[in-house]
Amino acid sequence: MAGKRTDLRPVIRLRSTAGTGYTYVTRKNRRNDPDRLTMRKFDPVVRRHVDFREER
Repeated sequence: MAGKRTDLRPVIRLRSTAGTGYTYVTRKNRRNDPDRLTMRKFDPVVRRHVDFREER
C-alpha cells in the first residue's frame, strides 16, 4: 500500500553526465517538476561540478 508520501515526492537517481557513473539520490516534487530534473553538482571522480540528470 503506497502512502501519500511516496506519491508526491518519489525517490529519484541523478546520474553524472561526465560518464563516470557517479550518482546522487534525492527526492523531487512531481507537482513542481513534472519533467526530468537536471542539477549541477560535484562529481568527485572528475573533481569538478557537472550536470546530473534524472534517470528512470
